[in-house]
Amino acid sequence: MRCAPPACGVTQGEEASLHSIPTLQALAADLLTIIVAAVAVILASHKLRLSAVVGFILTGMLIGPSGLGFIDRDQVEILAEIGVVLLLFTVGLEFSLAQLRQNARAFFLGGGLQVACTVAVASAAARLLGMTTQQALLLGFMAALSSTAVVLKAYADRQELHAPQGTLVVAILLFQDFCLAPMLVLVPVLAGDSDASAANVALRLGLGILLVVGAFLVARIVTPRVLQAIVRTRVREVFLLGALGVCLGMGLWTARAGLSMALGAFLAGLLLSESEYKHQVAAEVLPFRDLFNSLFFISIGMLLDFAAVRVHGGAMLALGLAIVVVKTGIAAAVFGILGWPARIAVIGGMGLAQVGEFSFVLGAAGLGLGLLGQATYQVFLGASIGTLLATPILVRVAPLVSQRAPRMRLPPAVRRRLPGGVALPEAEVARHDHVVLVGYGLNGRNVSRVLKETAIPFVVVELNSDLVRRARADGVPVLFGDATRPEILEVAGLQTARMLVLAISDLTATRQTVQLGRRIRPDLHVLARTRAVHEIDDLLRLGADEVIPEEFETSIEIFCRVLERYHVPPNIVRAQVQIIRDEGYGVLRRPSLAPALERVVEILQGTLTETFRVRAETAAEGRSLRALDVRQRTRASVIAVVRDGTPITNPEPDLELRAGDTLVLVGDHAGLEAATTLLGAPADSFEIR
Repeated sequence: MRCAPPACGVTQGEEASLHSIPTLQALAADLLTIIVAAVAVILASHKLRLSAVVGFILTGMLIGPSGLGFIDRDQVEILAEIGVVLLLFTVGLEFSLAQLRQNARAFFLGGGLQVACTVAVASAAARLLGMTTQQALLLGFMAALSSTAVVLKAYADRQELHAPQGTLVVAILLFQDFCLAPMLVLVPVLAGDSDASAANVALRLGLGILLVVGAFLVARIVTPRVLQAIVRTRVREVFLLGALGVCLGMGLWTARAGLSMALGAFLAGLLLSESEYKHQVAAEVLPFRDLFNSLFFISIGMLLDFAAVRVHGGAMLALGLAIVVVKTGIAAAVFGILGWPARIAVIGGMGLAQVGEFSFVLGAAGLGLGLLGQATYQVFLGASIGTLLATPILVRVAPLVSQRAPRMRLPPAVRRRLPGGVALPEAEVARHDHVVLVGYGLNGRNVSRVLKETAIPFVVVELNSDLVRRARADGVPVLFGDATRPEILEVAGLQTARMLVLAISDLTATRQTVQLGRRIRPDLHVLARTRAVHEIDDLLRLGADEVIPEEFETSIEIFCRVLERYHVPPNIVRAQVQIIRDEGYGVLRRPSLAPALERVVEILQGTLTETFRVRAETAAEGRSLRALDVRQRTRASVIAVVRDGTPITNPEPDLELRAGDTLVLVGDHAGLEAATTLLGAPADSFEIR
């Protein structure tokens, strides 16, 4: 038996310290159990190509009270709530006014329609099942939200964040995250809280609006100065503490005002997103967010009661399937209203088909206020976890399902019309020997600018209506449509084109278009761009003649600049680049460069000619070959001059060179390098011998 503190001579403070020892040890033991179990489950999930979030949920189900019973959820609940706060903080960091402007239509119209329609349909279905209006609305709120963490990870793994479906889904996810705050405010109202009068609700919502306005004012006035003062210390720990202080301080501010800490964290992230330090803040907070966020998803798995699964398993499965089908249909319809084709609508709709992590925050609030019963909550929880587990699979099979989407065969006159009723003239479509350019993003605009300036005929195919309008404003011949559809390529004149160029970020669409273009025109030259290195071989197999991977082209540019700084002759650098591209970038994908270096030697031994174009105000312009004395100065010889398209072989020594002439030089590599340096030098630096 433990003696009383006075008898043992132990003060109350000392007794509190003694009590804290086993508590800390228990928490440490629980965390160790969580870490060991999480590592084991995540490794198994990785083998099965499942999301890490799915692994965390499975970990919670395994070690929670209804599983092996290793962990009491109360031990990690507080840490899990911190994970929610940090998650919303980083979401706020990623949110910016610039991003909102770029995706304003998808954010406001698309997000608003998706949330409103899902709430309406889910609430109506709940009412038909006998629930009260208040319960039905709460379930509608919970069903409307999708998982930002799971979806973004799935799209990032597939290199689709910058694809059309990726940008659309991100915009709607951000809108959903923004809706969490007013939903949390309305939960006490639905529960009949005595403090939830109309005046009080209006006051709380008004306070929330004032907080948002205040956050923007602070972002532009106070926060940059505070952060600048912190940065001047050059102490990383101070910067980290300052960022976390802003996050927790705003969280406490909103919590004391009657709103949620999560809302305050989001506003803090939004506040910092307008500063120049946002990327450093995100980098510092990211490890903490990932740690606590993993505990949040583990705690979700712990919530599931296996006894409820045995009793209500059929209802959970049916509800999960209904959620996936309904949310996919609503989101796809919304994308269709925004003007996107069926393929993008289906892919995006399936990406938003799950229930989000913040739905559990709403559910916990409703459960605590007695708005939801334990059985109802468990059924929704089981169905929601099922949708989260299914999300990676849904994202993976969405492109295959989208190929079965209905294909609308419109009359030619209608197919040649742009959004807003602007007609594309027949003469701009029915071309011969032209380039069909798919995509008018940054790469597409650069390519089209060069084609336009060089008078090469082309037509752009783009399915983003905003980019179509931009192309029209730029005077570019553009066709609104999905290049994965044969009728669109037909209208673009692929049958008579010389080349098909794909400058889009959507890997699935690129693969389908390459295959379709090769099937329509076996002799067509197909050039594709890709972000992913592993797609090179597949695209070549599907029919692409050339594949330009952004990563490798960046590597080529880097090593060209490095070799240039070490004064390696340009013709040697060009030979190296030629080999890399000729071999389909195989050199960069092999661990050894020896075979490539052998080919460099072969090419350099056989490549002893160079061409040089005379530019204005250089040493070559206006001077004769005799005055330049290229042979004596550089050991290279001018064997021909091409002027106005006509070659002059064995040119006379007194031939005066003009700007625009092309010289054909012969010599060894050192001589050719010296000759091009001499001829390209400024005119006033040339010394006459």
